[in-house]
Amino acid sequence: MGRYMRDFLRLLAVVAAITVAFCDAALSQDADGPMDTIASPVVRKSKPAVAGWTGQVEPANTDGSIVLDEQQTKIVQKVSDYFESLQGLKGTFVQIDSNNNRMKGKFFVKRPGRFRFDYALPSRQIIVSDGVNLAIQDLDLNNEDRVSLDQTPFRLLLRKDVNLLRDAKIMDVQQADDLIVLGLEDKDPDAPGKIKLYLATKPTMELKEWVTTDAQGLDTRVQLTQLQKSDDLDGNLFKIQPLGPKRSTPN
Repeated sequence: MGRYMRDFLRLLAVVAAITVAFCDAALSQDADGPMDTIASPVVRKSKPAVAGWTGQVEPANTDGSIVLDEQQTKIVQKVSDYFESLQGLKGTFVQIDSNNNRMKGKFFVKRPGRFRFDYALPSRQIIVSDGVNLAIQDLDLNNEDRVSLDQTPFRLLLRKDVNLLRDAKIMDVQQADDLIVLGLEDKDPDAPGKIKLYLATKPTMELKEWVTTDAQGLDTRVQLTQLQKSDDLDGNLFKIQPLGPKRSTPN
């Protein structure tokens, strides 16, 4: 498995997903602007509730997931309904790895299952799913890695029928007045990894960012901006194009 595949699966080590425009002013800045202002709240279960957070310690199942109460079940269902409602989306992203390295680009999503990440220069990297397979292409090295979409976290959020209560192990649920934090894992052992979603709730529910954790415990954060609903995305965006002839290495 190539370096870019490992980096990407670390990025998604459990999901992701993708989005619709949100009106959070802190996120409406240009993708080339500073992104450090987007901070994710830290929720510690051992502490009492603060500023709207539930804060209680939830009982755990043997697989590490929590036992949801009625309120938490409603929150998870709302998030599930949100992803179920998404059709065509586009926007910009900033990816920040565990070493604080940043990569920018544009993304496009068309449910079910199709998406594309175009990384900005100097990367020349493309990640594209046609709904069945996911390809990570490096145009500089002229190489490609492929996996089945069902072996990635995107399976949970971009499938035809999104049902997180049915398909995900819920690891954490927190809600403030204007933010939901949802930690989950896929129940399918072939799609390992952990993801934590951050969704704004005002004026409507919209995905703000996600953080994935790989098997080594390393986090990768993806922040989303300039998001737009777009139901007329060109289907050719999501075709996995063959790479050109491999360039010879000079002597």
